[in-house]
Amino acid sequence: MTEEPKPRRLTPKGRATRDRIIEAATELIARNGVAGTGIEDVRAAAGVSGSQLYHYFDSKQALIRAVITRQADSVLHPDQPRVTALDSFDALRAWADAAIERQRENGCRGDCTLGSLAGELSVSDEESRTDLATGFLRWKDLILDGLRAMRDRGGLRADADLDELALSLLTALQGGVLLSQTMLHVRPLEAAMNASLAYVHSFATTAGR
Repeated sequence: MTEEPKPRRLTPKGRATRDRIIEAATELIARNGVAGTGIEDVRAAAGVSGSQLYHYFDSKQALIRAVITRQADSVLHPDQPRVTALDSFDALRAWADAAIERQRENGCRGDCTLGSLAGELSVSDEESRTDLATGFLRWKDLILDGLRAMRDRGGLRADADLDELALSLLTALQGGVLLSQTMLHVRPLEAAMNASLAYVHSFATTAGR
């Protein structure tokens, strides 16, 4: 088996340049989609030369995969709806409200998210589909960790299928965002999140309630 090459170690300046390229690509994809974003568009938006861009990304696919990784990591950023501490019903509600508010603030216009990237890439690009699936599974596992903490504290019944609950919450978020952005209204996302949270609440213990 051929080993994958180890990631190039970057200087702080090199890391900043690479991050700027990824940021520019992310913003362009949010506006124009993957198909409508060309390498030259990214180069101009990032303010780098062609040789600089190809130093970090030898193809558009490599750049797109970096964008996918960035967006999978976005749940760790303080300005994004967080799934890193969903260990109470209040935290779950706050996370849902943050996602809804984000859509309301941007008028339900498209973002460059794992969901939007999956809509363009999951069928046509197997490598990207695998990266997207890995990102979604990371998000699901973060939700699962919070639910597990709730159960361990006695807030959720012992018979609750935590994996199913975590997938329900993640699917509600992704599906709700897709419909909200299609219909340009937050109501689909609100309905999806409310229904999924109600499902989780149905497994609450007396102490959890």
